[in-house]
Amino acid sequence: MYDLGDQFKLDLNKAMANPASIIKGTKYRITILTERLVRLEYSENGVFEDSPTELVWFRNFAKPEFNVINKQRDLIIETQYFSLSYVKEAPFNKSNNLRIDLKGSENGWYYNHPEAKNYGAPVLQKNGVSDDDPEYNMRSLYSVDGYASIDDSTTPLLNARGNCVARSNKEIDVYVFMYGNDFTLALKDYYSITGYPALLPRYALGNWWSRNDTYDDERIEDLIENFDNHHIPISVLMLDKDWHIRAYKDDNHLKTGFTFNGNLFKNPAKLVEELHKKQIRLGVNVCPVEGFYPIDAFYETAAKYLPRGEGNVIPFNVFDAQTIDVYLKVFIHPLDNYGIDFFWLDWYDSKRLNELALLKHYHFYDMKRNYKRRPMVYGYNARVAAHRYPVLYAGKSIVSWDTLASIPYYNGRASNIGVTWWSHDIGGYFNGTEDNELYERYIQLGTYSPILKLSADAGRFYKREPWRWGIRTYAIATEYLNLRHRLIPYLYSEAYRYHKFGLPVIQPVYYQYPELYDDAVYRNEYYFGSEFFISPIITKKDPLMDRAIHKFFLPKGTWFNFRTGKKYLGGRKHISFFRDEEYPAYVKAGAIIPMATHSNINDTRPPVTMEIQIFPGESNSYRLYEDDGFSDLYLQGYSITTLIDYNYLPNNYTVIIRPVEGKSGIIPDKRNYIFRFRNTRKSDDVQAYIKSEPTECKLSVDGTDFIVEVRDIPTTEQLTLNCKGKDIEIDAIRIVIEDVEEIISDLPLPTAQKDNIYNLLVDKNLEKDKKRIELHKLAKGKEALDKKYIQLFLQLLEYMDQVK
Repeated sequence: MYDLGDQFKLDLNKAMANPASIIKGTKYRITILTERLVRLEYSENGVFEDSPTELVWFRNFAKPEFNVINKQRDLIIETQYFSLSYVKEAPFNKSNNLRIDLKGSENGWYYNHPEAKNYGAPVLQKNGVSDDDPEYNMRSLYSVDGYASIDDSTTPLLNARGNCVARSNKEIDVYVFMYGNDFTLALKDYYSITGYPALLPRYALGNWWSRNDTYDDERIEDLIENFDNHHIPISVLMLDKDWHIRAYKDDNHLKTGFTFNGNLFKNPAKLVEELHKKQIRLGVNVCPVEGFYPIDAFYETAAKYLPRGEGNVIPFNVFDAQTIDVYLKVFIHPLDNYGIDFFWLDWYDSKRLNELALLKHYHFYDMKRNYKRRPMVYGYNARVAAHRYPVLYAGKSIVSWDTLASIPYYNGRASNIGVTWWSHDIGGYFNGTEDNELYERYIQLGTYSPILKLSADAGRFYKREPWRWGIRTYAIATEYLNLRHRLIPYLYSEAYRYHKFGLPVIQPVYYQYPELYDDAVYRNEYYFGSEFFISPIITKKDPLMDRAIHKFFLPKGTWFNFRTGKKYLGGRKHISFFRDEEYPAYVKAGAIIPMATHSNINDTRPPVTMEIQIFPGESNSYRLYEDDGFSDLYLQGYSITTLIDYNYLPNNYTVIIRPVEGKSGIIPDKRNYIFRFRNTRKSDDVQAYIKSEPTECKLSVDGTDFIVEVRDIPTTEQLTLNCKGKDIEIDAIRIVIEDVEEIISDLPLPTAQKDNIYNLLVDKNLEKDKKRIELHKLAKGKEALDKKYIQLFLQLLEYMDQVK
């Protein structure tokens, strides 16, 4: 048994199920893992597997509540969620031998059930591919039937040292999830047996840059300088294949390689050091499957331990522990010593997914040998516990509106297998036509996506740099890329909730509203953490209005557009109009959004100055989670959770900030807070206290926002802020009327006619139906308007009516 290192060791006892949860015969073994999850095994020779598999590591849980009726022929097992009936010792492959019925429904599962109502999950992104294409999609845990299964029968095993071992026994090994209407319970059970999602390094939530191009020291310096000069943050630089030597004999395009090209990079360690000084992390592309070539600096060292193959190439075998040991210690660790932050495993073969899964596993756990660097790998979906090895790459995509339209649905379906951290090429990777409106909508979607990675193929005319576009597009891209970095305190807290409690950051709208799944207009919508709801714009704008005419559904409750503050009633469908710089990102009433303000815009660490945006309408609480963001010290308790309480009354509201868990010294000792109360008038009666001692605060107004600033607040103490006033919440209809005025102003119509139309729309004394009649009259007479304008004004009328 080869010893790869302590970081790979597994506790085999955790894979051994509780004997009290097992019902066993000669050829069968049934394990009730939870009241919703059952493991089914059948073996002709009566041998069953207790080792961890590549997928399932944990089975040793407390005995759940269940009842067993053990008859001479039949076995019946019941929990509060399901009833299992089995003809003892009979093969599973006949439906009348084994069946599990979901209580409270007419649905039942049997072995080899087609599970036709399973919604599936993505593997790769490709335009025009149906949801059931097995190359690009896989079965998921989410089904409207309320159950799903995972076949673990052929998955390789892992031994105590973390070595991969092929199964020596043929058996059926299936896990069945019976969760009914609560999918979060299925995810909880899934994470319990496979491990909870990894916590990303904090820098991964910022803006990434990657291009399939040949960079060198000078080009990287110019790139970073351009980002700095244009005040655009970047947290991750990822180098494609050309960073390493690629030429061997007649082959100048090797994918494999682990030695920096000295003609491009004179001093790799210094390069990494300079990037880190600017708070930028570096990832590099590696692909060991082609083997190890004599071009690499440590090839001769590797050849002392591994046999050379044809052409002096040392073959790579991921199933061989010694090969993995040499690969990591001889080729990867020297790159680690340069300070490289993570590796892009650039390989995918649908027929060799177990190999890809193991490669990701070995890379990820090898990084655990050093607690100062939190593990992260980047690569394709290997279909095996993908949530354990973030970040996933969706694959090279075409520059097109169709690609953009596919991303939200793709990200939502990824949650069906418990995966949040997907990366798409923002802007599209290759082909297509560069278009400013498409680029803007890509950036905006990326801002409210799990990972924002600007990326493209080689070619001078792929414009991913915001400064290469016109002033309008540049301004929009800059605004949203800065917003993304400012949202990191919120995103990181949501990432922790995902890691700790198994709550995906992206949850599609159909989880709460199943009827919307079959409606292509609305099924792209998703919850983005606990506070946001996103309805992506995925189509071109209307040229007449110069705005996107966008239909969207909002969940029950009261919602505000995050950028404009427009207020909407939920539980219904809406239509609205969005200028290029606007986006349908909504927050619920009482939403609390912690945001960063850094002097170094690339900095993703816990900020000294934090802006907290708070929306009116309801009381709320938010748990802000912080740690150092880059090490594994949080596993030892080195983190801090701060509770932000918002107690709302229309004319009196209080914010209380206090640490509730963790250790001091993790975040700045003192912090400046900027409270931005949205849709709120200035209050003259504002008081702030540290504990019970009053502290000074600065008041200001920015448009429809009331701002209170307090400085040098000890982060270990309680801060209380109270604001009082009369009619301090701004009526959202005022904002909408201003929007209608701007839309009409932009139309190519006579000015006097615009005035008449505007006065008609905002007339408080005229009923809505009469307004409609008057608008239809405008299509008649000498100065008749084109019907396209009438339709536009009718849409504006509906728009004004739906905003409260």
